[in-house]
Amino acid sequence: MTEKKYSDIKILRRIFSIARPYWLHLGAIFSLEFLGVLILLLLPFPVKIAVDSVIGSEPLPKFVQMITPESLTGVKTSLLWVAVSLQVVLALLMNVHNMSNQLLKTYTGEKLNLSFRKCLFSHIQRLSFSFHDSRGTADSIYRIQYDAPSIQYMTINGIIPLMSAILKLVGMIFVIAYINIQLALLAISITPVLYIFVDQFSRRMRPKYSEMKIVECNVLGIIHEVLTSFRVVKAFGREEKEHERFMYQSNEAVRKKLHVAFAEGIFNVVINVLITIGTAVIIFIGVNQVMAQTIMLGELLMVLTYLTQLYGPLQSISYQASYFQNNFASAQRALELLDETPDVVERSHARPLHKALGRIQYRDVCFAYRTDNLILKNISFAIEPGSLVGIRGKTGAGKTTLVSLLPRFYDVKSGEVFLDGVDVRDYKLQDLRNQFAIVLQEPVLFSTNIYENIAYARDSAIKEEIINAAKAANAHDFIRGLPDGYDTLVGEHGMKLSGGERQRISLARAFLKDAPILLLDEPTSSVDTKTETLIMDAMERLMKGRTTFMIAHRLSTLEKCDTVIEVENGRIFSIKPALSN
Repeated sequence: MTEKKYSDIKILRRIFSIARPYWLHLGAIFSLEFLGVLILLLLPFPVKIAVDSVIGSEPLPKFVQMITPESLTGVKTSLLWVAVSLQVVLALLMNVHNMSNQLLKTYTGEKLNLSFRKCLFSHIQRLSFSFHDSRGTADSIYRIQYDAPSIQYMTINGIIPLMSAILKLVGMIFVIAYINIQLALLAISITPVLYIFVDQFSRRMRPKYSEMKIVECNVLGIIHEVLTSFRVVKAFGREEKEHERFMYQSNEAVRKKLHVAFAEGIFNVVINVLITIGTAVIIFIGVNQVMAQTIMLGELLMVLTYLTQLYGPLQSISYQASYFQNNFASAQRALELLDETPDVVERSHARPLHKALGRIQYRDVCFAYRTDNLILKNISFAIEPGSLVGIRGKTGAGKTTLVSLLPRFYDVKSGEVFLDGVDVRDYKLQDLRNQFAIVLQEPVLFSTNIYENIAYARDSAIKEEIINAAKAANAHDFIRGLPDGYDTLVGEHGMKLSGGERQRISLARAFLKDAPILLLDEPTSSVDTKTETLIMDAMERLMKGRTTFMIAHRLSTLEKCDTVIEVENGRIFSIKPALSN
């Protein structure tokens, strides 16, 4: 990714575009921030009234005179009550404002996060197998879960507080200048120095934050790999090695974070030192002016109160530089994911497909995962509707890749794949994939109950249809024998069930889908002979009247096929009737 493609301006523009549906909420937050600035500007006035009008003899500020009855303005005790009451009212207003602002920020922030995550999750499901094969799961999980909240941090916790800080800064400088122009000029004299330092810090820190996130993603990847391959780790006694790998990457993450924290600490120290020096100079000059009776003590106290609040926005603006660089790095990673182009896209004038006949033709098909290494080379054959086609060959010959081109899990590099005489790329993608029921060598079950796992094929299915599908798959009897029947939770990836039981649930899912084309990828290779008999019996019923592709190593599994295609080194070695094998 080039820096130009993801410049700060472009990232902000993209973030604002995504946040557009919540402009009213963001506007309300900014309005509350503006109201907070006004309350903040009023906070020093009770101190000024107490010092200059109660202890001293100066008149009340004009706006206070407008809201104070004349009977109170001449009595010191009454003026003190006015100052105290104003202090209480302003404090209450500030607390109500803070609570309202926090609630609105939380609601809007969570909605923004959800919206952006939904966008990323929806997009990542449209990306092709090639993307997921090359990128891995942990990287995508990290970007969706941990990088996506950058939209909240940049808008609600970044841009709006930054604008609020600028408003506070301008307002306080204006008030200080109204009291004493010399003190106002001194107060802002450190701003150019702060700007130069912040700019240099921002340029250096963005790559550091990006490196930190990559290492954190690597740690998440190790956790994900170990927990999803726990049986293999246990079987080979690799717990200690995996622990060492985890600790190495975790220590790398700690080192990166410490490096970033040290840089941020130096940054904050320099900022605070500059602000402290500015405050000390103003106190020195201000006290001298009070002693020279150039300004009143109450005015100096107001200036010092504003000064404390003035440098608060300056610190906030400076802090946002560090805060933004971290979130710019996260936003860039999330946008990179959003900008990934699917390898398999639906054509603009794709045609609908209700139910296919099942006539298949491959014409001079070539395919490669990488441009320099063809997996399939000049594949050509034709299959009539209702045919049972066996595919055999050595591991890595390209058998699974061959059938994966039919539902467009991948697209051919050259040549065409036809379904009912139409290039599969000319069909609507969802309609095309609805024509296929797929049973894999390693069945995929979700960590819910059996009923929902079978119903995954068709949400609208009623209970009777699901039970009938289970019966057809020879799964009903073992399901009924479980403690909770169809409500039995299968565990993560279905690990509470045996391999044969998982496969029969997978077959039940295929029965329920009732698709015209069936893809069977070595469905009996990992089960015993007795279970294979049950599965083959169910598959014979499932294959009846459907165009079927069955990948298998065992010749016995392919005995009933009409045609057997033998694949070798990405080419068709032979096509012949099954009986001639």
